[in-house]
Amino acid sequence: MFDTLSDKLQAALGDIRGRGRLDEESVSKAMREIRLALLEADVNFEVAKDFTAKVKERALGQDVTKSLTPGQQVVKIVHEELTSLMGSGDSRLAFGRPPTVILLAGLQGSGKTTAAAKLALLLRKEGKRPALVACDLQRPAAVEQLTQLGKQIQIPVFAPDPSDPVAAARRGLDQAREDGRDVVILDTAGRLHVDEELMAELDRVRDATKPTNILLVVDAMTGQEAVTVAQSFQER
Repeated sequence: MFDTLSDKLQAALGDIRGRGRLDEESVSKAMREIRLALLEADVNFEVAKDFTAKVKERALGQDVTKSLTPGQQVVKIVHEELTSLMGSGDSRLAFGRPPTVILLAGLQGSGKTTAAAKLALLLRKEGKRPALVACDLQRPAAVEQLTQLGKQIQIPVFAPDPSDPVAAARRGLDQAREDGRDVVILDTAGRLHVDEELMAELDRVRDATKPTNILLVVDAMTGQEAVTVAQSFQER
């Protein structure tokens, strides 16, 4: 998907790249092609519209039009705005007074359990002492899957309560604290953002554990629906 999008963006910028002079018509044409490429890649319409508007505004600025290489300047602007769109800020995890709690949330089948294990392994390589807590009591064998992954990477998995995810999260956190763990990763059940009952359950898990970091795990192939999902979880 990313290779296809990259090829289409390169094609959209091909005509403008070598131009020694830019006008509004040529920039507008390139922006239409870029917007179409983004929409075909299932990028949210408002995101694509806002992105091309920002690029066009900067591309028609005096600093670009008076440049000796305006075409190259536009390519640079597109790169900078893409970087900003994908997240140019500091995305590192925050660590406070141990244990630092990291809560993983998301839709069913988005890969939270596997992501939890991979994150735990990464943190251990960085010198942390992580633990995993099984809070997904909805999906059959979810606890067993996390337990097996924990054994493979030699990181403890706490699964203290098979009936109540809030109690499981709270007790798992207590056990990790007693075991001297400085990072606790909570693997919660997948849930639809429109399922009020399960979203309320997630609220209770959050309130009981007060996580330092809340990570939304989304399938890379979700497409523009990811915007709606992220907004719904963020509003909680």
